Amino acid sequence: MGGMANVSRLSDSEIQAALKGLPEWKVVNGKLHREYRFPDFVHAFGFMATAAIAIEAMGHHPEWFNVWNRVTVDLTTHDAAGITSKDIALAEKLESIAEKLQ
Repeated sequence: MGGMANVSRLSDSEIQAALKGLPEWKVVNGKLHREYRFPDFVHAFGFMATAAIAIEAMGHHPEWFNVWNRVTVDLTTHDAAGITSKDIALAEKLESIAEKLQ
């Protein structure tokens, strides 16, 4: 891969500060975690499809899965073995996309 490995893991206090702006997100098993609920499957899938374009542009991919109207997201940076600013930025991007669809 290369080029992006210099992103360093955030401290617990940095993560808690970032989460103040992401009230629905929490840390679960060392990853940023959020469950989105949409009116139905089509909205949930639309969120994933819309987000995929932004995610690809950022070059940082979530662990996520969909069951009917729910999309569960876990964010971590494997190169840094923890949560980094890239995960916070992706969480913020997902929030802005979800707000338009929920």
